Amino acid sequence: METEEHQSQEKLNAEKNISVENASSVELPSKAPLKKESNLPNINIPEEKQKISNSQTQSLINLALKDLQLSREKLEKELEELTKKKLQIDTELKSSFSGQSDAIARKVKGFQEYLTGALQDLAQSAEQLELVVPPVVVKPSPLDENKKEEPSKEQEAISAVSDTFKPDENLIRRCFSQFQEQPDFYAEPWKLRRSLGDNDIEILEDWFFSMGGRGAQPSRGNRAKNALVAAGIIAILGELYGEQFQTLVLASQPERLGEWRRSLQDALGLNREDFGPNSGIVLFERSDGLIERADRLEERGELPLIIIDAAEVNVEIPILQFPIWLAFAGSSNEIFEENELI
Repeated sequence: METEEHQSQEKLNAEKNISVENASSVELPSKAPLKKESNLPNINIPEEKQKISNSQTQSLINLALKDLQLSREKLEKELEELTKKKLQIDTELKSSFSGQSDAIARKVKGFQEYLTGALQDLAQSAEQLELVVPPVVVKPSPLDENKKEEPSKEQEAISAVSDTFKPDENLIRRCFSQFQEQPDFYAEPWKLRRSLGDNDIEILEDWFFSMGGRGAQPSRGNRAKNALVAAGIIAILGELYGEQFQTLVLASQPERLGEWRRSLQDALGLNREDFGPNSGIVLFERSDGLIERADRLEERGELPLIIIDAAEVNVEIPILQFPIWLAFAGSSNEIFEENELI
């Protein structure tokens, strides 16, 4: 009996333990899900949003960096190409202009000086244009003039051509002796600051006393020597006529006119202002402008001195009608060398 009661007591205890365990197993699952559901909305959702925003900004930064990198590479390539082109241009300039820079600079300077003189002459001619219609002047007919006056005019013209400088021979020869002395580098402007040789004096003597200041003389071999002879003539005419004459130089190239200007400036101690339409020396590239200027000077009662460069092969006939002119006759070799240089 005791064993049966003991067995039944153990069964009851076992059933109690099972019920307690079942009760604990049922209560625990109800508490755990509540904790998980309460923690999810407060912690996990903001972290995911933050991760998404960080990834987007990082991707945008990466794209911007890639664009900057590409543009930088392009700029570096362009800089390399430009530096290569610059080096290539520098080498080409050095190779093509070596040994020729001095000649090019002289040509450009001569053309610039000639252009300034031409523009000054053009401005002077524009200022002297007569915009008012001149009154009509009726001249008497040549048939109405007395026949006795005609032979006297012809005789005066013939004597003037041959003996133009005979009355001033002593003054001219005194200038010749001064020209053969030591050069005076500090002489006044329009005075000869260089010395002349015997051949130069012979040319001047022949031109003044044999040709009467009208004729051609052989070239001295280059333009600088010819300009020195012309400077001697200008100095003598300055002693005779003062400011009542103007020198007109004809050369068909700007470079030749530039050499004439530099040589006369050095020999006579002149400045740039002395070369112009209102100054003592005017440079011409064409003969028609020179002829027009000489006619205008004669109308004002002044004397034009015309000097023709040795490289001029042809001389216009109207130039030969003026009272004082000097043409340098260059040799065939000199003319050929001038044409080759141009």
